[in-house]
Amino acid sequence: MEVVSSSTVLNRLKSLYPKSIDLKLNRLEHLLGDLNHPEQQLPPTVHIAGTNGKGSTLAMIRAGLEAERHRVHSYISPHLTHFNERITLAGNVIDEDALVDALLECEATNLDHPITLFEITTAAAFLSFSRVDADFLLLEVGLGGRLDATNVVKQPELTVITPISYDHEKFLGNTISEIAFEKAGIIKPSVPCVVAEQEPDAMNTIAKVAKEKGSPLLIQNRDWFIESVDESLVYTDSKGSLELPKPALTGFHQTINAGVAIQVLRLLDSTPDAIQGAMLNVSWPGRMQKLKKGPLVDSAQGAEVWLDGGHNPAAGIALARTLEAMPKRTNNLICGMLTTKDSKGYLTYLRKVASHLYGIEIPGESESMSANNVAMVAREVGFNSCSSASALEAVESIAKHNQASRILVCGSLYLAGTILRDNS
Repeated sequence: MEVVSSSTVLNRLKSLYPKSIDLKLNRLEHLLGDLNHPEQQLPPTVHIAGTNGKGSTLAMIRAGLEAERHRVHSYISPHLTHFNERITLAGNVIDEDALVDALLECEATNLDHPITLFEITTAAAFLSFSRVDADFLLLEVGLGGRLDATNVVKQPELTVITPISYDHEKFLGNTISEIAFEKAGIIKPSVPCVVAEQEPDAMNTIAKVAKEKGSPLLIQNRDWFIESVDESLVYTDSKGSLELPKPALTGFHQTINAGVAIQVLRLLDSTPDAIQGAMLNVSWPGRMQKLKKGPLVDSAQGAEVWLDGGHNPAAGIALARTLEAMPKRTNNLICGMLTTKDSKGYLTYLRKVASHLYGIEIPGESESMSANNVAMVAREVGFNSCSSASALEAVESIAKHNQASRILVCGSLYLAGTILRDNS
């Protein structure tokens, strides 16, 4: 019997519907019906939407639930190094055989009907979740919310909206209100929704949708509060205050993500010890991650090498604030970005904390900006910039001139995944 790999099946499934993004639910709903509705056979689900912080927030919630020995499924996108990372079954990344079996079952059931790759892989995830016992499912939206494939789950335990900013305007709208309307599409009648601090237009839109649907909101700085005090976090809500360690994730923005996660854990009746475990034990690769081994570190000659996958203006702001708060070093950026992203908006904020940038192309990505174009945009916003053939070449060049610097590889989750494959 021929052994089929998940990559072979995934490549075949791409041909069912060439348009990679097409925000509709009818194709997936039809397939799920033919699969006997696995999306209706899931454990209590926390559905998470937003522009930034979804993954980090999910990781903190998972760490808190697992600190109480709960069995937790999770669904994320995109992956960094292997597709299997998207589906975690009761705490373990789905193994290759189980993933192939789920994909093949969905392919056989779907026949040759048009369906996007994300839709059919979401069906495979739901199928897998429905067949393994767990206490909770943490479900991250792929794009938007209202018409995202994950929004076929009609009765989650909680919904969550992390900070909303500009991204994917082609699909979600050109104003914060339009984008917020799409994100708020995950709000369900009578289901509590935890909301991070938002721009006024976003909050007004979320509040309007919640009122129409009869969903209670739990809003940062109204119903719950989070602040960083010295080396601790202080969280306060109607149940009282908690003093906690800062999360084991670097970045100013992680304070907000931690607050959202803590509010979710409080609503799920987690203990203070479990919430502390969420802060101490959280891990989320590719988000302001210090690399400790691999060719880049070996070539840095003592310079620090960091990696971050943020790619929109809000991520640029958060990253700049993070670098400002770190011990003083010269910051050198190695940046690769997709043509679909607001590269100028992203880099404008980072110019305040770094003077030199090396533009690179993202290996294997057809929509990557060229190294020269990244360097050109960087120069337009004030960087001293040049192009480089690879991240490794850029690190070697930086190390020749400044061995005491901090090197940050940034601009894309796809780039972060490539770097982690070669340096972990």
